Amino acid sequence: MAGHSQFKNIMHRKGRKDAARSKLFGKLAREITVAAKLGLPDPAMNPRLRAAIIAARAENMPKDNIERAIKKSQGGDADSYDEIRYEGYGPGGVAVIVEVLTDNRNRTASDVRSVFTKSGGNLAETGAVSFMFDRVGVVEFDGKVATPDQMLEAAIEAGADDVVSGAGGHEIYASPESLRDVAKSLEAKFGEPRKAALAWKPQNTIAVDDEQGEKVLRLMESLEDHDDVQNVYANVEISDALVAKMSA
Repeated sequence: MAGHSQFKNIMHRKGRKDAARSKLFGKLAREITVAAKLGLPDPAMNPRLRAAIIAARAENMPKDNIERAIKKSQGGDADSYDEIRYEGYGPGGVAVIVEVLTDNRNRTASDVRSVFTKSGGNLAETGAVSFMFDRVGVVEFDGKVATPDQMLEAAIEAGADDVVSGAGGHEIYASPESLRDVAKSLEAKFGEPRKAALAWKPQNTIAVDDEQGEKVLRLMESLEDHDDVQNVYANVEISDALVAKMSA
């Protein structure tokens, strides 16, 4: 179990303004609907749906919105979305993975390619950069729920692979297969996590200067601003000062 990781989970602003919040709720609702449609509409029996609901609650999405998204999945007129992963390179040679849910593959592919190009990057073939990442389960808690030692001990008992504790809270990593059990074990001790989902964790990170870092952050923000984009990951290491500046 490592107490430190090079992986810097750069949490971008998801938008606190009304317009941005509405867009975020739309993305969260789409993930809930897809998760419920692909599995059972019961979060206790559907890990992906459970993770989607946790993410929605973390953003203070109203309970009615969550229930409406689940009900929508059971209707015969429910929208059909394709799950697609795009891979490419950003400024400084940074590897980027983009996960989308779309009802129009051609539109989304064109839009994502355009964002990469305008940001000084380029879209690549599927598999071009994903080999530089590990597919992992991640569970996140606020720092106040436990000390680093308490979380490390609980994570070991739960069967997790790694724990990173810092100012932003606790990040617990597990294999995709054990994510559900690890999350349930930790939730029993510390309450509902703020996140429990699959993610792409870079095996190594690329350090960039502030000029390149700002370009990478703007690329990621532009991608996340697209309605079809659900998640964006990059193997970049950026100074805390720049992240704070861009988040101001």
